Amino acid sequence: MRDIDFSIDRGEIVTIVGPNGSGKSTFLRVLIGAQTPSEGRVEQAPALRIGYVPQRLSIDYTMPMTVARFLALSGNSNRTQTAVLLQRVGISDRANRQMIDLSGGEFQRVLLAQALLREPDILVLDEPTQGLDPPAVAAFYRLIEECRQEFECAVLLVSHDLHVVMGQSDRVVCLNGHICCEGTPTVVSAAPAYRALFDLDTEDALALYRHHHDHLHPIESNP
Repeated sequence: MRDIDFSIDRGEIVTIVGPNGSGKSTFLRVLIGAQTPSEGRVEQAPALRIGYVPQRLSIDYTMPMTVARFLALSGNSNRTQTAVLLQRVGISDRANRQMIDLSGGEFQRVLLAQALLREPDILVLDEPTQGLDPPAVAAFYRLIEECRQEFECAVLLVSHDLHVVMGQSDRVVCLNGHICCEGTPTVVSAAPAYRALFDLDTEDALALYRHHHDHLHPIESNP
């Protein structure tokens, strides 16, 4: 990656899009401090709390692990907090279910609950809906929006669901080794670099769903 200049404000939903191998996951890892950039620097707000939902998480199928036990391993939860968060993400009846028995959508909700244990200032999600069917994708994005409002956190995610991205994001960043273009969904969908990258011949080749809401996005800090 090169020439990356990026910031995000509290309450903002920003989605990173780009082809495979464009550096999206690397970009997230650098931002959260899991990988050190070879050049440049990352500046975070003091005492910034980050909740991270990885693209994949391998579970040892030979080791019994309930949802409640999995969340307890983070060291940030007690039984009451676990119950509250599982209810918040819509799987309150899964606390004693084995992790390996969860559906794809339920598994992602558990990972989201784990990220929310930190009461994050910014929620970072790497392809959180990969492998989910369309109804599960729509439900998960609605849940992310609800969490954004409840926790008043910024949301930064990588996604390949272009139609959903255009409907649920305040800002879209198109990445291909560098930032090709960024802006509101309306601006990015019309950008030549974006349309060329995804082989879109005209602006209306991709249905654009505007993101409407009745709440404010207070600007408090720049991670």
